Amino acid sequence: MPVTPTVAPGAPGIPARWTSSAKSGVGTSLSPTGQIWFTISHGILNEIYYPRVDSACTRDLGLIVTGPDGYFSEEKRDAVHAIEPFEDGVPAYGLVNTAADGAYRIEKRILADPARPALLQEITFTALKGAPGDYRVYALLAPHLVNAGMGNTAWVGDHNGRPVLFAAGRGTCLALASSLPWRTGSAGYVGVSDGWQQLHNTGALDPACQRAEDGNVALTGEIGFSASKTTAILALGFGATPDEAAENAFASLKRGFEPAAKSYVETWRKWQKDLLPLDRHGASGINFYRVSTAVLATHRSITIPGAAVASLSIPWGFNKGDDDLGGYHLVWPRDLVETAGGFLAAGDAASALQILDYLHSIQQPDGHWPQNAWLDGSAYWPGIQMDECAFPLLLADALHRAGHLPRARLSAFQPMIERAASYVVRNGPVTGEDRWEEDAGYSPFTLAVEIAALLAAADLLDACGKPEPAAYLRETADVWNDQVERWTYVTGTPLCAGNGVEGYYVRIAAPDSAEAGSPKDGYVPIKNRPPGDTDRPAEAIVSPDALALVRFGLRAADDPRIVDTVKIIDAQLRCDLPQGPLWYRYNGDGYGEHEDGAPFDGTGQGRPWPLLAGERAHYELAAGRKDKAASLLAALEGSAGAGGLLPEQVWDGADLAEHELLHGGPSGSAMPLVWAHSEHIKLLRSLGDGAVFDMPPQGVKRYIEDKTVSSFRTWRFNNKIRTIPTGKTLRIELLAPATIRWSADNWATAVDSQTEENAFGIHLAEMPTASLPGGSTLIFTFFWSGTGDWENVDFSVMSGEQDGQ
Repeated sequence: MPVTPTVAPGAPGIPARWTSSAKSGVGTSLSPTGQIWFTISHGILNEIYYPRVDSACTRDLGLIVTGPDGYFSEEKRDAVHAIEPFEDGVPAYGLVNTAADGAYRIEKRILADPARPALLQEITFTALKGAPGDYRVYALLAPHLVNAGMGNTAWVGDHNGRPVLFAAGRGTCLALASSLPWRTGSAGYVGVSDGWQQLHNTGALDPACQRAEDGNVALTGEIGFSASKTTAILALGFGATPDEAAENAFASLKRGFEPAAKSYVETWRKWQKDLLPLDRHGASGINFYRVSTAVLATHRSITIPGAAVASLSIPWGFNKGDDDLGGYHLVWPRDLVETAGGFLAAGDAASALQILDYLHSIQQPDGHWPQNAWLDGSAYWPGIQMDECAFPLLLADALHRAGHLPRARLSAFQPMIERAASYVVRNGPVTGEDRWEEDAGYSPFTLAVEIAALLAAADLLDACGKPEPAAYLRETADVWNDQVERWTYVTGTPLCAGNGVEGYYVRIAAPDSAEAGSPKDGYVPIKNRPPGDTDRPAEAIVSPDALALVRFGLRAADDPRIVDTVKIIDAQLRCDLPQGPLWYRYNGDGYGEHEDGAPFDGTGQGRPWPLLAGERAHYELAAGRKDKAASLLAALEGSAGAGGLLPEQVWDGADLAEHELLHGGPSGSAMPLVWAHSEHIKLLRSLGDGAVFDMPPQGVKRYIEDKTVSSFRTWRFNNKIRTIPTGKTLRIELLAPATIRWSADNWATAVDSQTEENAFGIHLAEMPTASLPGGSTLIFTFFWSGTGDWENVDFSVMSGEQDGQ
């Protein structure tokens, strides 16, 4: 008697989790009809994305092998894995998974079908012990069609009489079909009644478990291998309906693996052929340049040109559930500009221009960009980082200087440039968050990007026939550049004494406050630390971020302040590993695994970042030490995983095999990190050119060669300076019209000055402080024209401060 199909027991399943972020391969077809992105880890497919690169549809898809006497083996846990791309620069993969007990070998070839949204796996099973008939091989698929684990429905069904494993959720469907038809199939709830539990506990699938609704579900099917048929092709099709998904799967099976592979490889060959020949093979034989270029191209959107996500992974995903929907498969404007720089360095200006177009499209009306966003530009996290608001200006300038943005095309971006420059000058120099998305204040990195971007925007506005706004941007850049040291450079600290230096740049200085005599006197909270162990004095925290002052052309590599800072960075943050030195983000960082290898869970211990070796290499190149830069390139590449992918962080402790953490190897954070691959490409280009590829020239000319200083200091509500160097003019800048009532003799007499609005909506007036003797104090308050109200607070600025203090 046939078994009546029933809903599996155990709804809704155990809490959903993502999977390992330590990818060994990522790929896509580059085809508009494909719309599939895939990731590989531990010898199996992990997240597969459809129809957008920010929408994960699966957790993983792997194989289980059973055999005599209760034999049970899961290839991702119980096999040794090897991976190779089809060829250099083509992210289709051959995998070999050999059982650790020597019982079997599984060989796979994996790629996305360029003709339709379907993923193809060619699987060959070989029994190494016993006979092929001793084993049964099952595919185990965990759908996450709603970009989450819960809320999915799975069932065993058929399409035109052929057995299919189906799943659906929120208008997206998948269908898993096999060229050797499924012998049996099961749908169940993860951790309770899924196929893994059935096979592990009983050695067989329960034919009654045919459906699992609205939960954390899994599909399992036995592949129809036999002694004479040891190779099968699995096709995972996607669509808006179950029938459409099944049609796509069976159409791929009908076309066959080889035609799909031929088309896939040819498309990638054609794209790689047009890039600059910066090829570099490592000792392992991996062509790291072509891996990096393929990583950049794989992370792009197909339907939204120019959009690209930061990584097809969720850091420590195996420890993350449905409360972390975004992971790193989101757009970060900073990472996206870095990606554009990688494309530009590789000779693909068209992709960099598409990125600028996309950034133009998601810019907010007030001129800023979201901290991060989904592909459609809707913000995910709510923060605002001033470097992200400035970086697109540097990209526009780089394209303009390289001849890819001529005057006719530049005009299309003029509104974007004006809005972004306006936002930066109205809201800088303080940032709400630094580039590590943690602290507010004066960051050397953010300041460097802001100042360089204002100079770049000034050149662009000059090219658009707007000299007056351009002049104001340069004046503002000069004012901020003059105060970088006042805000972020410290002297006479314990770190100075302990390392024999006069001073150094701090990681970040707190925003101005009435309690602190200088931003450098404040405290900064260290994020990702246990409660009660967060705040540190600004002077105690250092970071390689200060090297941005050289990278963006504001300070010479041999500036004594930079040289001393490098000594402090190395004393505090350098980590010597088998592949060479890497650096931590800052001392006290908590973003990384715990000491015992447990995953980051909101607290932890920061680990070394390979991309910081790339940034340090660019500094060494700027300093004329090309040999050191080249050795750091080797350290960067030596941090890659088995497939050549670069991780966000590497493990710096002793080997912890139970956590898959090996000394000097990738940690459980994101891999690949597209930003790291972009830095790698730029470093290859920089070494080839003998100069830092992406260093903006404006600051070098203005501040290093011409030594330009400002005759102004600015006072704003977000930057209330309290002193001003003798001989400098005080410029008061407001965001609304006002009459400034001021006095230089403690209100014995008073003068009214009216603000004037400039092109960026800033209302400013200049106070005659340049003629005041040292020690004099200017007192002022405001009458707000728009509301008819007095500020009712007096502010003061004293003349006599020395520059750089």
